[in-house]
Amino acid sequence: MSKLELLAPAGNKLKMATAFAYGADAVYLGLPDFSLRVRINDFNLLGIKEAVQEAHQQNKKVYITLNIFAHNQHFEKLPQYLQELKKLKVDALIISDPGIIFVVQETWPQAEIHLSTQANCTNLAAVKFWARQGLQRIILGREVTLSEIKEIHRAVPKMELEYFVQGAMCMAYSGRCFLSKLFVDRSANLGDCAQPCRWPYDVQRFKLKTDNHQEELELVEEKHGTYLLNSKDLCLIKHLQELKAAGVTSFKIEGRAKSVYYQANVVGIYRRAINLLNKKIKPQEFQKEIDYLYSELETKLVQRGYTTGFLLGEKADQNIANAHNSSAWEFCGQVLKPLKSYAKVFKNLDQDANLIYFKVHNTIKVGDEVEIIRPDYDIIKVQSQQLWDAHSGEELSEAHGGGGGQIAVLKLNKKTGKIPALTVLRRKIDVV
Repeated sequence: MSKLELLAPAGNKLKMATAFAYGADAVYLGLPDFSLRVRINDFNLLGIKEAVQEAHQQNKKVYITLNIFAHNQHFEKLPQYLQELKKLKVDALIISDPGIIFVVQETWPQAEIHLSTQANCTNLAAVKFWARQGLQRIILGREVTLSEIKEIHRAVPKMELEYFVQGAMCMAYSGRCFLSKLFVDRSANLGDCAQPCRWPYDVQRFKLKTDNHQEELELVEEKHGTYLLNSKDLCLIKHLQELKAAGVTSFKIEGRAKSVYYQANVVGIYRRAINLLNKKIKPQEFQKEIDYLYSELETKLVQRGYTTGFLLGEKADQNIANAHNSSAWEFCGQVLKPLKSYAKVFKNLDQDANLIYFKVHNTIKVGDEVEIIRPDYDIIKVQSQQLWDAHSGEELSEAHGGGGGQIAVLKLNKKTGKIPALTVLRRKIDVV
């Protein structure tokens, strides 16, 4: 690849549009029958067609996940799906199952195939094997260390390497978990994980006593560490330069189930960080900027604390204290393109008024401290002094999300400049 790629998740069309607006070069999305995200996947073949058309108009790419561990029944629909995906001109297929790879190469020999991280490719020999099978890219397992990435790239320099840099971590080995199937009969390996690793547990310790071959079992309940399976989230924003030097050409963000707010923040932050990698700035200035971005990422989003995973040869960290950390900010809305009907409602308002129309996601009140995060990750701090209902023109003291989501209007100082559609807003809240 001629440049570094920022690859973002897309659980629906709005998330895809938000990812592109905030700087993603490509998105990955899936068909429910073959993707590891079944319940939070809004795409069908028509949706994929529209997504590919929109992406290609912006010179962006769409990768399709066919990354389940398939059983015989899945292959009945596969050839037909592949013919349709070929017609839609998707840019690549992300696959973990060798059987699916075999059928793809038989049905659509020209297809570009990326090996899913679910295939657990963690060594040079495996990379060489997959290169001989004609694959164009390896999404390395999260367990691969930086030194191992360097070794792989030196030995197979023509193979594209992709690596996860941000998102939730599975407590099992690259997602090979069976707890969800055991507890609620939902298979993680068929895209239906209920995430039991995020649940609280009562921890018990068993003691075995042996006396003249008589065994006694003592049960002791612990009062702490109830989230013992809860991994911290991966964050490698401080290590992008090292990953680039090691041979990684695609930086991948996890989170097809996350909100558009998450999408905007994380993609915007990583886009800015990647752009900095190509600028000739002094190392200390670069580190200062990265530290700032990392701080933003750490404090402004709901997450479980951060870990560098296995990249540096360390063990991944668990957050056993709670399900996730609290945030001082709450997502309250996303800017929409103004409709002509809105303009008619507000035609008598001051012509110099700088109005933004946004879909309300969580409550916003007059007087709230608000941050507007534009797609170039320029953060504008304002106070919400006047709010209106977009449809009726009624002035509001507060606007609410929920249901279909209220469309509200916020008046800004003209000095704030243009606020483009898909921009996200957040408000300061009290953290308990």
